[in-house]
Amino acid sequence: MLRIILFLLLIALAAFGAAWVADQTGDVVLTWGDLRIETSMSVFVLGFVVAVIVAMLAWALVRALWRAPERLRRGHRERRHMRGRHAITHGLLAIGTGDAIAARRHAHIARRDAQHDPLALLLHAQAAQLDGDRAGAQRAFRAMAEREETRLLGLRGLFVEAQRADDPVAAVTIAEEALKVAPASPWASHAMLGFRCAKGDWDGALQLLDSNFSAGQIDKTTHRRQRGVLLTARALELAARDRDLSRESAMEAVKLAPTLVPAAVLAAKYLSEAHQIRRAMRILETAWLAQPHPDLADAYAHVRLGDSARQRLTRVETLAAKTPGHIEGALAIARAAIDASEFARAREVLAPFVAAPTQRVAMLMAEIERTEHGDSGRARSWTLRAVRAAHDPVWTADGYVSDRWRPVSPVSGRLDAFQWQTPLAALPSDSAAHDLDSALSAGPQPVPAAVDAIAPPHPEPVLTEAAAAPAAPAVTEAEAEVAAPAPVDMVVPAASGPVDVSAPAGAQRHDAAPSPPVFRPRPDLHKPAPPPVIPIVRAPDDPGIDDPLVGDEFADSPYPPQGQRGGWRGFLTRWGG
Repeated sequence: MLRIILFLLLIALAAFGAAWVADQTGDVVLTWGDLRIETSMSVFVLGFVVAVIVAMLAWALVRALWRAPERLRRGHRERRHMRGRHAITHGLLAIGTGDAIAARRHAHIARRDAQHDPLALLLHAQAAQLDGDRAGAQRAFRAMAEREETRLLGLRGLFVEAQRADDPVAAVTIAEEALKVAPASPWASHAMLGFRCAKGDWDGALQLLDSNFSAGQIDKTTHRRQRGVLLTARALELAARDRDLSRESAMEAVKLAPTLVPAAVLAAKYLSEAHQIRRAMRILETAWLAQPHPDLADAYAHVRLGDSARQRLTRVETLAAKTPGHIEGALAIARAAIDASEFARAREVLAPFVAAPTQRVAMLMAEIERTEHGDSGRARSWTLRAVRAAHDPVWTADGYVSDRWRPVSPVSGRLDAFQWQTPLAALPSDSAAHDLDSALSAGPQPVPAAVDAIAPPHPEPVLTEAAAAPAAPAVTEAEAEVAAPAPVDMVVPAASGPVDVSAPAGAQRHDAAPSPPVFRPRPDLHKPAPPPVIPIVRAPDDPGIDDPLVGDEFADSPYPPQGQRGGWRGFLTRWGG
């Protein structure tokens, strides 16, 4: 609205000025030598205005011609920049989708049209990584590391490549250089922390952890826990060399992380040696309530040196009563009862877990049978059950199982990665995998009418005269596995009628039904068969018809470049650069 008002005011002023000039009387006389021009005032003003307008148009034309080459060069640069940004965008999208060919093509275009763009170097490096060209990726990351704005990113890429090449020396060097460039870099701090822990430099790891906490990379809870882990690792390493520093580290660790099992066990050991029994028992009880562990139970049982086996049993029962129903408490009581020759008590606490025993439960039962009655047969039977029993919790980190606690994962280098838990299930054996492949390749099997579409996993076999006969003398498990064939579930079709039990045993033999497939077909789904695929066969000397190329306005032309053009077109091309 304001602009309209101003426009109207300007028009009014122009009209008023024109009317004022037209009302003025008088003439204008211009004499230049013999030339004499005489005109009225209004005509002179009109001619002056026209002359000014013509002069302005002429100046604009001259200026446009003078700046035309610069505009052409700027337009050419902008078009190249747009092509480069377009290639970078689509190249990164191709990397995200895993298309190595498209990523390599767009990286070439971006390197040609946007060679000074940092993202072009990143695209080239990631395209080389996706294509498996490690040398090309390293060259691109080195070029990025030489530039100030992409130095940290280039060092990160070189660090990853050094890890892939299994070159720890180069990886440590690059991580140290990255820490000098950016002391608050999370990946460099994590890498150096893992390297120092792997080397056993616990003091350097503690200093780096404190600097990470000061930089705000980790919170207070994580800092206390990880510092406790590092102090525990240092205490365990110095236990045989410097017991004073080991004791100080263990006591500080148990204050920072009271639920850390190795810290609690080591601190309780030092307190027990100093005859601070109650304090040691409180530390072990705190860790036991958080996570029952056999090392805690063993340290609690031997917290007072010189106690008898029955006194240790009573103490362990007190500890197990704090977590009623937990299997670790039962195992601890059973262990102490066996040492005290209280076999009835050991059987009593293990009774709830005998039906589905773990390996430790089965081995304790085998020890009970061997120690109490000297029954090697029952002990061997429990040992065989331990082989097939479920696994007990162990120290695991990233799928790695360790017989003892460790501060750092050997797979990822992560601090405080080991957890007391049941390991992952093992893969099936080769024979089971072969049976699965056979079942999948066999396809759906015909099912008798008397059997439901989904049969039970173990159908009841049909009793015959041979089955109803008196049982043969018992044999051992090993003899049965060697002599007798594998049992086969038998299914009788409905059309066969009742079974004649008076017939000889040989006449009652039926063909064993094939094992049901793993993936059963659903009768309510009828999928049409796919159409047959007819291959196109060509003669050996027939090159065929070339597939049409997909046009890409940003792709390189397959034709050789033309020569330099002449005339004004060539002049403008050379001037535009």
